[in-house]
Amino acid sequence: MSTKSKTKKNKDEGKRDFLVVSTYAMAGIGAASFAWPLIDQMNPAADTLALASTEIDLSSLEEGQAITVKWRGKPVFVRHRTAEEIKNAQEASIDDMRDPEKDSDRVTNEKYIVLVGVCTHLGCVPLGQKSGDVKGQYGGWFCPCHGSHYDHSGRIRKGPAPTNLAVPSYEFLSDTLIKIG
Repeated sequence: MSTKSKTKKNKDEGKRDFLVVSTYAMAGIGAASFAWPLIDQMNPAADTLALASTEIDLSSLEEGQAITVKWRGKPVFVRHRTAEEIKNAQEASIDDMRDPEKDSDRVTNEKYIVLVGVCTHLGCVPLGQKSGDVKGQYGGWFCPCHGSHYDHSGRIRKGPAPTNLAVPSYEFLSDTLIKIG
């Protein structure tokens, strides 16, 4: 075989290699552009992401007052506890509790208690946030549907609820600003 035909054969193989590589590359790009919308639609919607966390300014919340905010579609109770409420929550004996937890394990700042306001029995919203509400036998929250009584730390003390009111993940961004979620 002459050198001229070898050079032509190498050129043809080089063209062929280029065509094969570019065809595979275009096929890969086409597959990715087809698959991306299918994969992207599995991400949470913008309104869901907006509910993932919320910030609450506690500067206007006076001692003894409580507010209810909505987070992930659930009510969250935030109470600025009085010195007496803090003392009662800390001194309560956890030995006779159904779901024993120390008050210090449930709060970041002892002045404020942050709880998901959903009764752990059947999902009702307990009373106790408003000043005129029945707060139950232990002064915290009371679920009138089936008679669950919670104390100042949101721990179940009496009634059918199996566990304490849940504590959401939260952090203090400053002395009066918290971020839930």
